[in-house]
Amino acid sequence: MDAKLHSPLMPEFFGRGLRARPIAAAATVVAVGGAATILGAWFFQYVLGYMPCPLCLEQRYAYYFGIPLALMVVLGESVGASRKVLLLALVAIAAGMIWNTGLSAFHAGVEWKWWPGPRDCSGPLDSLGGAGGLLRELQSIHIARCDDAAWRFLGLSLAGYDVLISLALAAVAGWGVLAGRRQPGPAD
Repeated sequence: MDAKLHSPLMPEFFGRGLRARPIAAAATVVAVGGAATILGAWFFQYVLGYMPCPLCLEQRYAYYFGIPLALMVVLGESVGASRKVLLLALVAIAAGMIWNTGLSAFHAGVEWKWWPGPRDCSGPLDSLGGAGGLLRELQSIHIARCDDAAWRFLGLSLAGYDVLISLALAAVAGWGVLAGRRQPGPAD
């Protein structure tokens, strides 16, 4: 066969790009993966009508923090920012995603009734006001309970999937830190 007909394989092409710019590659994966996760959560909430509980909303904080920081890492890497600063940002993203992995695992355990959840979303309803307005309050209140999984697929709830996604994004950010430290050049 003619050598001109052979082109680099797609995985080989991407592999070289990952090795050449691991910090930007990791930050890009975190930004895209995090954005897809948040868009999925918003889809479940606003399109499908699944109301998030307080723990669900708290699990989003890591993404609200991690996505913009990952985008800043990509931008910083493209303009020649200090590698130490970029690596520190990836460490912060990894730490936030590890924290979110623990929070999501806690939430999944609450849904499976392995341990009690916070009283504000798993406890009794004891703040409905006086007896005169009780019926009005009951008609206007919709409480999403943390101990009731609104949706499951393959046995996992959204909190369970968030465990996997957060752990994967933490691993990607950690890989970016390790690969970025091994990268030749001044460490700033």
